[in-house]
Amino acid sequence: MDIDHPDVKAEVEAAFARYETALVTNDVPTLEALFWDDPRTIRYGVAENLYGMDAIRAFRRARSPVGVERRIGETVITTFGRDFATASTLFWREGNPGKVGRQMQSWARLPEGWRVVAAHVSLIDEVPA
Repeated sequence: MDIDHPDVKAEVEAAFARYETALVTNDVPTLEALFWDDPRTIRYGVAENLYGMDAIRAFRRARSPVGVERRIGETVITTFGRDFATASTLFWREGNPGKVGRQMQSWARLPEGWRVVAAHVSLIDEVPA
């Protein structure tokens, strides 16, 4: 299996960057487009468990656009073959001092392009380095 093929990794990095921009600008149509539109798509959030794209869509549309800005770091994107990848990152928000967020996504190349098929977001106490 080809891990981190440069062309594939660049594609996923671009999709991840597009997702991040959409997230911090509350571009809901782009956020929805970057998730697999399927009942099997899962997003575990800080305070919600969302099963299926309909639930994810309802969450995104109801979410307040206030306080969505964040800073990310320690991002690791790994591709496996030409059609699967994981993206993991830490994030910090001004509204959550002393906390660090963790985001993990599974991406798959589908006929419509790279899509998140599963995601997990959590928030924990930040441990000083």
